[in-house]
Amino acid sequence: MNLNRNILLALIASLTLGLAPFSPEPHIWGKLKWIAGGGDGMKLMDYWDTFMHGAPWLLLIYFVFLFVVRSFKKATDA
Repeated sequence: MNLNRNILLALIASLTLGLAPFSPEPHIWGKLKWIAGGGDGMKLMDYWDTFMHGAPWLLLIYFVFLFVVRSFKKATDA
């Protein structure tokens, strides 16, 4: 798979799985606010849930980083 397809797949996964359920606020956003507030009452399952909803976002960041690095490398090689 090329990098553009990986970015597109990670973007779709981030906007669907990474944000679901969408109401009243995206799930990952609520979990991150909970952790930022000290994470009082969080259990291992809550941290695992945060990781699972955050994984598509981490992949998206990784693939965009690779895209930028490869683009920069091509620009400096030319």
